[in-house]
Amino acid sequence: MLSSLKKIFAKVTEKNDEEAQPGSEHDIRVATCALLVEIARIDKTFTEQELELVMAILKEKYDLSAEHADTLISEAEAELEQSVDLWQFANLINDNYTTDEKIEIVETLWQIVYVDGKMDQHEHYLMSKLKNLLRLSHNQLIDAKLKILHGD
Repeated sequence: MLSSLKKIFAKVTEKNDEEAQPGSEHDIRVATCALLVEIARIDKTFTEQELELVMAILKEKYDLSAEHADTLISEAEAELEQSVDLWQFANLINDNYTTDEKIEIVETLWQIVYVDGKMDQHEHYLMSKLKNLLRLSHNQLIDAKLKILHGD
């Protein structure tokens, strides 16, 4: 799964080079990171375990240093504070990623949900909301969840 997400971000870089849209890759990374941060903190606690997992995901999937991953998290948190809802982030993802790539992101979100071994009602609500925002079906959401829970 890590190599697939690295390909996603490589594709974004290529698209940016072709279209000469400075900042787009960064914006997409912030949008994706915002979803990771939001699912981690939706239950009002952003635990050390969740932070470590988000940091590891960012470092591995984006090939970021710890410092850059930390900066990306800070930017995502700032964007979340200024946003009214998650639509702006999901819209950017929908405009730049295929369905398979969005499923990869959802799988990553499920990893964060289950880092503590359980899903609370807030996480359940947010995952359902993100399914709709990312234009995914219920079956795609559940398949991604089962893949993470069963380690497929």
